[in-house]
Amino acid sequence: IMKSSIVWLASYPKSGNTWVRAFLANYLSNAQTPVSINEIHKYGVGDNILGMYQRVAGGPFDLDDIELSVKLRGRVLAGIVANNADVNLVKTHNINNHVYGIHLIPAQLTRSAIYIMRNPLDMVSSYARHFGVSVEDAAHRICHPHNGTGAYEKNVATFMGSWSDHVKSWTQVLPYPVLVLRYEDMLAQPEVEFAKVVQHFGMPVDPERLTRAIKHCSFDELKRQESEQEFIERSEYTDKFFVKGQSGQWKDELSRRVIKDIKRGNRDVMKKYGYWDE
Repeated sequence: IMKSSIVWLASYPKSGNTWVRAFLANYLSNAQTPVSINEIHKYGVGDNILGMYQRVAGGPFDLDDIELSVKLRGRVLAGIVANNADVNLVKTHNINNHVYGIHLIPAQLTRSAIYIMRNPLDMVSSYARHFGVSVEDAAHRICHPHNGTGAYEKNVATFMGSWSDHVKSWTQVLPYPVLVLRYEDMLAQPEVEFAKVVQHFGMPVDPERLTRAIKHCSFDELKRQESEQEFIERSEYTDKFFVKGQSGQWKDELSRRVIKDIKRGNRDVMKKYGYWDE
């Protein structure tokens, strides 16, 4: 019998997923020096890595055959849990929904999930930089029910939907526990929020270790490392992965039209999570 060992680390792109993975890498390694940004991937695997799909397909396949990649997904995820570990951390930007009649996040393989959300007004500028599009275009995409990323370089396609649909899909009542974090709370009270992450894995919280791990994954530290070595997860469209990492900068960066478009497209969910009246 396959273990339900996957702990999903889920978010819309540019919402703090890498930050949480960096924190976990540092907490688990418990070293006196920060874990290298290019070692973070060893502490969890992505769910859209082309090589894993090629392995279960038995060789190369047409990357543009998106339906085929979705059909292979179940075997890829089964391969992840086949190691019989109690916990397999899997990063995803996929919506928690069905595509081509296949559930992207199968409950029978899932132990739990951590979902990180970020104010879409702040996320949209990072999103635009990361995908090499204008902020106006990014705003349109994150409000679109069929938003996603096609297959590119070493990744298969990702299905995200609109920001609101994505949040709703992961915060609805699910058959496994979900820890919901807001990026803004992680910035404002890292000790409180990151302690929740440790507890989610059933580990005791060691205050000294917690403080050190938070320091080792701080934005300044990640940025410093990136200035010395290229980050393997950086996108081809931008020379930096870690740019600002603040909250509230949208007030200076976004045009009134973009703010209006995003608010109109995401009103209910923004209100529910405290992103409306800033």
